[in-house]
Amino acid sequence: MILAVASGKGGTGKTTVAVGLALSARGGASLLDCDVEEPNCHIFVKPEILRREPVMVPIPKVDKDACNSCGQCSEFCRFHAIVALKTEPLVFPELCHGCGGCAWICPRGAIREIRREIGAVEVGMNGGLRFIQGIMNVGQAMSPPVIRAVKAAALEGNSEHDRVMIVDCPPGTACPMVAAVRGSDAVVLVTEPTPFGLHDLRLAAETVRKLGIPFGVAINRSDCGDGRVEDYCGAEKIPILLRIPERRDMAEGYSRGESILSAAPEYREPLLRLLEETSRMAVENKKP
Repeated sequence: MILAVASGKGGTGKTTVAVGLALSARGGASLLDCDVEEPNCHIFVKPEILRREPVMVPIPKVDKDACNSCGQCSEFCRFHAIVALKTEPLVFPELCHGCGGCAWICPRGAIREIRREIGAVEVGMNGGLRFIQGIMNVGQAMSPPVIRAVKAAALEGNSEHDRVMIVDCPPGTACPMVAAVRGSDAVVLVTEPTPFGLHDLRLAAETVRKLGIPFGVAINRSDCGDGRVEDYCGAEKIPILLRIPERRDMAEGYSRGESILSAAPEYREPLLRLLEETSRMAVENKKP
């Protein structure tokens, strides 16, 4: 099962839940840190990194001698990554999505693709847990290729750790979150009982519904705020899979880089029940 842990906003406890689930899984698991702009699962897992591979994307390179400045490449590119000038096209690598359309449409064959490094994927282990994380290079603006590289690296592993894959997704509901969630069997949306938490939970729930993936909610700091998140979940028939109260020992453990199971080992069973419930949801969703 591939279980994505997502949230409509940052700071809800998404990484706490993702790491706890990965460490609770029986019989081997993989933890994928797809929050590639600021990965932090490694702080709590402390893996031994075994290999690191660059993530490359194609970008256009213009042959000045062959180009006649017709401008068709600029007209084709919806991301404005290549702009026609009177002399030659100007390429903005950070905006390029690597679709290859400019090279395809060029009537003179003046554009070819070269490879550009935008980040890296690291693969490591800690006991029975396999760990894969993506790291974007500073200044890069496009994270989905790095996220897809993390997921591809996870699928190359051995079957022992493929029984359960936990994906720690980027926060929000934009392209990075969609890229991380897509292809999952189930999703856990982590929220908090505040007005901001409810607002962003609505957006995240709508996004996951459109992707057609079954999901439930985990409420962090469940004893704070108000009951509107629970009311919303009840009205929308969204199962609440986990409640984590605000506890000082958990916060202190987090500040030391410890997982939830270090501060509160009694949460292993609730996390295991969450895995069982999301597995049941995934199976039900796949029935004809």
